[in-house]
Amino acid sequence: MIREILKMGDPRLLQVAGPVENIHDLTLRAIIADMYETMHAANGVGLAAPQIGVGLRLMIFGFNENPRYPNEKPVPVTTLINPWLEVLTEETEEDWEGCLSAPGMRGLVPRATRIRYGGTMEDGSELAREANGFHARVFQHEFDHLNGVLYPQRIKDMTKFGFIEALFPESELAALEAD
Repeated sequence: MIREILKMGDPRLLQVAGPVENIHDLTLRAIIADMYETMHAANGVGLAAPQIGVGLRLMIFGFNENPRYPNEKPVPVTTLINPWLEVLTEETEEDWEGCLSAPGMRGLVPRATRIRYGGTMEDGSELAREANGFHARVFQHEFDHLNGVLYPQRIKDMTKFGFIEALFPESELAALEAD
């Protein structure tokens, strides 16, 4: 079932999500299925449970190709329950981010370039993985949602935040977002 994605300004997006206590709960399986359906319907590359009004430490992300990020390499499709993050470098890189909770907007956001992350997968097994580039950016963005942080809160220069059609008027992305 496609769920409503909460929009920036909804106070539920600013709350810290609680841990998933029972990963075998059938309700959790239904939430995960709904999250994938919702993410795909919105052409997203990731979605955190708080974005659909579920205050749990649960996130999904990954794609083979995505029209909202046409130049990015694939990211493994991953479901993580109670994820964790370890930053492996002090080096950061700024790049443009968008969010399904702030449709039609982009901002230049600094993120750690190399991370290690993990958590529990749907089958109960543990995952630990290192990532860099866009993969690391996607994970950090979704992980932020679990802590009540939205990407505009990380922008250093607010002149680099705005509507896609104003920032990139000639891009195919502006046409895609206008649909």
